[in-house]
Amino acid sequence: MGETQDPIVSRARAVPASAQEAANPTCSMPANFIADFIAEDLHTGRFTYVHTRFPPEPNGWLHIGHCKALMVDFSMAEQFGGKCNLRFDDTNPEKEDSSYVEAIKRDVRWLGFDWEDREYYASDYYDYLYKLAVKIIKKGKAYVDDLSEAAISEYRGTAVEDKTTITHTLSGRNSPYRDRTVEENLDLFARMRQGEFPDGAKTLRAKIDMASPNLLLRDPVMYRIRRDTHYRTGTAWCIYPMYDFQHPLSDAKEGITHSLCSLEYEIHRPLYEWFIREAEVFPSRQIEFARLNLSYTVLSKRYLLRLVQEKYVAGWDDPRMPTIAGLRRRGYTPEALRSFIAQIGIAKNDSMVDIAFLEYCLREDLNKRSLRVMAVLRPLKLIIENWEPGREEALEAVNNPEDPGAGSRQIPFSRELWIEAEDFAEVPPPKYYRLYPGNRVRLRYGYIITCTGFDTDPLTGKIIQVRGTYDPETRGGNAQNNRKVKSTIHWLSCNHAIPLEVRLYDYLFAVERPMEVPPGAAFTDMLNPQSMEVIPLAYGESCLQDARAGDRYQFERLGYFVRDPDTQEAGGTKKPVFNRTVGLRDTWNKIKEKGVI
Repeated sequence: MGETQDPIVSRARAVPASAQEAANPTCSMPANFIADFIAEDLHTGRFTYVHTRFPPEPNGWLHIGHCKALMVDFSMAEQFGGKCNLRFDDTNPEKEDSSYVEAIKRDVRWLGFDWEDREYYASDYYDYLYKLAVKIIKKGKAYVDDLSEAAISEYRGTAVEDKTTITHTLSGRNSPYRDRTVEENLDLFARMRQGEFPDGAKTLRAKIDMASPNLLLRDPVMYRIRRDTHYRTGTAWCIYPMYDFQHPLSDAKEGITHSLCSLEYEIHRPLYEWFIREAEVFPSRQIEFARLNLSYTVLSKRYLLRLVQEKYVAGWDDPRMPTIAGLRRRGYTPEALRSFIAQIGIAKNDSMVDIAFLEYCLREDLNKRSLRVMAVLRPLKLIIENWEPGREEALEAVNNPEDPGAGSRQIPFSRELWIEAEDFAEVPPPKYYRLYPGNRVRLRYGYIITCTGFDTDPLTGKIIQVRGTYDPETRGGNAQNNRKVKSTIHWLSCNHAIPLEVRLYDYLFAVERPMEVPPGAAFTDMLNPQSMEVIPLAYGESCLQDARAGDRYQFERLGYFVRDPDTQEAGGTKKPVFNRTVGLRDTWNKIKEKGVI
């Protein structure tokens, strides 16, 4: 067990030494079976401290599923007075890049997690991992194999029908090179390291059990030859460790007590423990939990990368993407995401979470923090006929009824107003209470008006403006009982409103389970063709001109919106772009009230 004295492990042991020292936990995750396991390990003395890690591979951007993993890793360490590392498992040079590293760190920070000085890279451990591989060879537990990748799969009894479907026979066959001597294997492995053989010519495999019912134990590959330039080590190495070999040994090097991972790695646990045992290193413990599955969403970096590369979306931070960056650009808050993860909890079995619950958590958070403003997405002009031309008046509007400290603002009122086109009907349908000839509505924060008529374009017949009169005695809600109306609509003064571009986003996929596709179809066939609508000319209150990227608002009656980093030109002036984060309608609460869930 000499490897436990590694400097990284020594630093890890500086954390609290018992469960009693982990008093007053501040973790936001509810009680769960992982916490029970950790508490038991501390009680029995299996470990004297708690140290976890979040180990992303830098081959893409983080998505909301990683948010759950982040919270589990960091919160369990926090709850027991321990620490959590950020480690990049970067042993796959053909797919990894430093830009992914920076994107991951940016997202982890944005979510509110801090790894302080505990930033590590598996690529820093290449010498360490190589020495452990040699150690395992010397024990007669690993050998150099000349079989090709396809032949190895055949000998293992594995048939790969596609990238997602694997079938296997009852037993595998030993490689003809399995019984090489220790000396021969050491020599060949050293020559692999020196670059003597071409890519794919040889691999280093663990010697375990070719008859195991667990395919992963049928002599898994530990190293393969790849002459790809690594983003950190360059061309210093031409052999790279496989994930199942490096991951447990990287955990051991860092003194990780609890390797918390998603349920798909449960089948990997015997291999995880085998490498730790044969390398004789620190005995990290792997514990699995159910990964996040979200309706109308794909949570796989491989498939998300396809969406980006094949230009189904505008990039990793497209607001329709379930990436942390995409959700941030959409207007999600870290508090909403953390609340969502905390409320769904940690389970042992996979299940599907309704995306409506995620939106419920988002609304709960945005309702408290978002300033209210008025905007008109599909403008129709309203003329107040009995309002004196040129006259302007300031009306008081509340900035956020949920936050008294947010105060109020003054909004201008004038003769010509913008209203939503859908707030007027020439011939109203049943139960339509908004504007139509002869009907009355209240203008938000303002007056009750009566529709007196409308004007149309003589060529197209399209309604171009609506006319009405106001009641001066009804300002700001001062209507008498006989003046009550059934509808209130929002509006903007035409002379004061600023132009906006608004992007309305919907689910990226049109079906609840986009990965469950019919025969002959692809998951991209499940994409929602109405996932984004661009409104090139909308209007908003003048304060929106100074909004910064990331500023969030509730557009009254329309939903929650966020200022996008993009800016469009309109008549020589910069036109702010706003993304709809989520609508005001709370489907999740309505479902709960009906007792469906």
